[in-house]
Amino acid sequence: MRIHFERTGGFAGLVLATTVESDTLSQQDEQRLRQLIDEAGFFDLPAVLHDTGAAADQFGYKVSVEIAGRSHTVEVTEGAVPPALRPLLEWLARAARRRT
Repeated sequence: MRIHFERTGGFAGLVLATTVESDTLSQQDEQRLRQLIDEAGFFDLPAVLHDTGAAADQFGYKVSVEIAGRSHTVEVTEGAVPPALRPLLEWLARAARRRT
């Protein structure tokens, strides 16, 4: 499993990014990450989810997931994040902050 995460925008306009590979995770973290992907219905989400009333300083996210030959990328603005996707975005943002 390989996941690339990028968060852009926000008040300061900073980019927060990381790539997570399953072989660098503990077994517990890998299981949790797979659970979050499944609970988000990640592979069923549209490629683009944008809020039409997007504010200039809101976050934008781009997440690419590759698992067992399947790959999917989702780009979403803060106002359009489905509730089921939020825990995955939060997990990935924490992982990116730990690696910077």
